[in-house]
Amino acid sequence: MSDWKPFKLYYGTELAELLGGKISAVYPQFPHSEFVKYVDERVEPLELKARVAVIAEGLRQSLPADYPEAVNILRQTLGPPLSSTEGMFNEGYYWMPVAYFVEKYGLDHLSESLDAIYEITQRFTSEFAIRPFLKQYPEETLATVRGWVKDHSEHVRRLVSEGLRPRLPWGGYLEMFIQNPDPLLEILTQLKNDPSPYVRKSVANNLNDIAKDHSGKVLALLGDWQQNGSEETRWIVRHALRSLIKKGDPVALRILGYRSNADVALENLSLSPEKLPLGEALSFNFILVNNDSTENNLMIDFLIHFMKANGKTQPKVFKLTTRSISPGEKIEISKKFPIKPVTTRKYYPGNHRLEIQVNGRILGGQDFELLT
Repeated sequence: MSDWKPFKLYYGTELAELLGGKISAVYPQFPHSEFVKYVDERVEPLELKARVAVIAEGLRQSLPADYPEAVNILRQTLGPPLSSTEGMFNEGYYWMPVAYFVEKYGLDHLSESLDAIYEITQRFTSEFAIRPFLKQYPEETLATVRGWVKDHSEHVRRLVSEGLRPRLPWGGYLEMFIQNPDPLLEILTQLKNDPSPYVRKSVANNLNDIAKDHSGKVLALLGDWQQNGSEETRWIVRHALRSLIKKGDPVALRILGYRSNADVALENLSLSPEKLPLGEALSFNFILVNNDSTENNLMIDFLIHFMKANGKTQPKVFKLTTRSISPGEKIEISKKFPIKPVTTRKYYPGNHRLEIQVNGRILGGQDFELLT
């Protein structure tokens, strides 16, 4: 990718030209012009996923009807694997329709499709493509995935974790692991010391998913990892516990060295302006006092209760800072938090509320009005 443009626009006529050229180089009979025309006539009004589907449909119509033959041709176009994780969505973005081709049309050909997924994930990602095979062929697919745990490619090892996430964003749910995460936990345990941060981050995200349905099992596992693991493994623990920490789970807090019953008081909370125009920053300041006779580690967050379309508010937790505080000590904390329009949240005018949370407990709050 070069100049910025909406991501969906990369999946159109130019990409069809690019893919068609790569395929024609290994399969001269490919109807390049007809393929490009098919895509060009259909993609204009569509969003991203529908554009990818149209390109995959064009490939299906243009390649041999025999799926193993067709997917083998596509594999020949892939070129060398990416040498790093940084360029996946920049350098390999044009393979997304090929991954979808396998996902959509390869379900009756497990072996050929898993071989293709193994190759594609080293150029783009196959975390979505593998999920239908897990659902239809759970034992066979898991057996293959277990063989990838020690693969030389960090892209493949990352797929082992990312593709098996029970609640992968935009990937639907894997009910098999929502109901019973034990096989998944066994696999993730084998990846806890992976040398790649790329893989370890996926392991943490997977465990964060599992904890939404089986917090007890995840807490027991991560308690052991925190006590006996390497620094890299303890990073996984901290990242995997983020949702439970935001909810103030006392066991999760204790694993990371925070006491949910620490006697810490909030003083002199102030915020400005009390009437905040959308696009400007909310400034707030407060003091925390340690009333305990021992030092406390503090995980300090803040919540904003955002107004929704139905007139009710819904809280969102934001990380603020971590501190250690001595007996009787007071610490002052200030923050400026811009509330600006973003694509992931729609703001509504009305009364909002800021609250301070320390070690999972709300210590106090103050109201403000958002003007839009």
